[in-house]
Amino acid sequence: MLTLRSRLSKMSDNNKPGDDERNPRKSGEFRVPPRTWIVWIAIFGGIIVLMLFKDRMDSPADVLSQFRFEQLVNTNGIVQATINYNPQGSALNDIVGKYYKMDGAKRVELPFRARARLYPELEKKLLTLEQFEPREPNTMVFSFLVSVLPIIVIAALIWFFFIRQIKMAGKGALSFGKSKARLLAKERNKTTFKDVAGIEEAIEEVSELVEFLKDPKKFQRLGGRIPKGVLMIGPPGTGKTLLAKAIAGEADAAFFSISGSDFVEMFVGVGASRVRDMFEQARRNTPCLVFIDEIDAVGRSRGHGLGGGNDEREQTLNALLVEMDGFDTQEGIIIIAATNRPDVLDPALLRPGRFDRQVTVNLPDVRGREAILKVHAKNVKLAPAVDLSVIARGTPGYSGAELANLLNEAALLAASTNKKAVNMEELEEARDKVRWGRERRSLAMTDEDKKFTAWHEAGHALINVMLEHTHPLHKVTIIPRGQSLGSTMSLPKTDILNRRRKEMLDMIAVMMAGRIAEEMISGDISTGAAGDIQQATNMARAMVTQ
Repeated sequence: MLTLRSRLSKMSDNNKPGDDERNPRKSGEFRVPPRTWIVWIAIFGGIIVLMLFKDRMDSPADVLSQFRFEQLVNTNGIVQATINYNPQGSALNDIVGKYYKMDGAKRVELPFRARARLYPELEKKLLTLEQFEPREPNTMVFSFLVSVLPIIVIAALIWFFFIRQIKMAGKGALSFGKSKARLLAKERNKTTFKDVAGIEEAIEEVSELVEFLKDPKKFQRLGGRIPKGVLMIGPPGTGKTLLAKAIAGEADAAFFSISGSDFVEMFVGVGASRVRDMFEQARRNTPCLVFIDEIDAVGRSRGHGLGGGNDEREQTLNALLVEMDGFDTQEGIIIIAATNRPDVLDPALLRPGRFDRQVTVNLPDVRGREAILKVHAKNVKLAPAVDLSVIARGTPGYSGAELANLLNEAALLAASTNKKAVNMEELEEARDKVRWGRERRSLAMTDEDKKFTAWHEAGHALINVMLEHTHPLHKVTIIPRGQSLGSTMSLPKTDILNRRRKEMLDMIAVMMAGRIAEEMISGDISTGAAGDIQQATNMARAMVTQ
């Protein structure tokens, strides 16, 4: 790729795909949503209020005074009534019932409530009448509620507002020693080797792990011992986590996933406790795979810390080394770790008996990129004219995660323009957008700037076509994108493993052709070739010194 007016920015680091299982329930942690607690407290409080004030809720229309109540008793105006004795022994008692009332010439029955003092003569008279029914209070239940209910309410409030808040603030501080490994059960893991492409050699190397998990005795009969640990090494986004999931899916085994940074906390000893708890969980779910991502966060070489204090990371690493050692082996447990920095790992972690095997997961070649695009294209509606091999040739150095992002960007572009399928136009635009940035069509360029850009890019394109040892010309544009005002793109037919002298000389000639074209047409030169000159200088220096 050759650019005008500024140096093209280098391809950004591969973005690591996010874990689809966000914020899961951690092992040993009991979570209840805050709204659930509020609902339960409201329900229990409502039940208690209903029990205590049931009779008062049925409040009648008429509240009778002592005099009016005695007058109705003396005139036999009470239809029926219930005497609710006060449980606290008060002089006033609750009387609920119905009484007669004349409405013109018609006699009607109306409900009433009275708070009456039952002196001995009145109480004796009421008990002799059939209309009155005495009801003795349940003093035991009432006294129990009165004495215990405030304690229960206060304890619930203390728990809710203090202990629960402490647990939430510490994200499960009362269970900080528990492992944070996320379990993907056999039934939920649908990933197999069919979902992995572009790393065939790595798949072949780990396929015997699947055979071991399916039939361990097959290897043990001949005295063989399957590797306890497999260390996957490769750049970010190349599919290390996906490959580990595929191993578990093929073997129909449980899959534990944890990051190396999840072990280390501010408390000394927590990481070691989590390592032990993780292996205990694995033993209860055999056969299983334990996948530790970014193991360099906890597995760095020991002895490089400052001072003589107690290092939490070293304790965690020691616990991991002991658990993986041969003295405490368990059938059906395989540890898989992933890192892109194997040079910083502790030598004790890499010795046979712990991580016996190292599997390198490289960036895919052109055939691997095409296979990866086909896997991810299953979920994208492509037009019949789409040729993924062209996209694979135009994406050298792309990882699987970047290729998946490319297809996603193309689908979003097609959807934004209301197209029914993704065409080559969207795929090309998505590739350029991922590598160099979005088009800057609104950039204010004068006609003179556009002419200089066109002459410059035409010089690149003309020399690229005329020379023998250059790659086929693919695209020339003067639309600004990223930091460049224009670009000329050539596509290699295959991946470039090494370069020859004549090829590099032709590349330098193409790089310098843009400035030469400007000078031949206009008799002047611009600063637009600064990036070209820098690329050509670096290549010439490398040819001499390296």
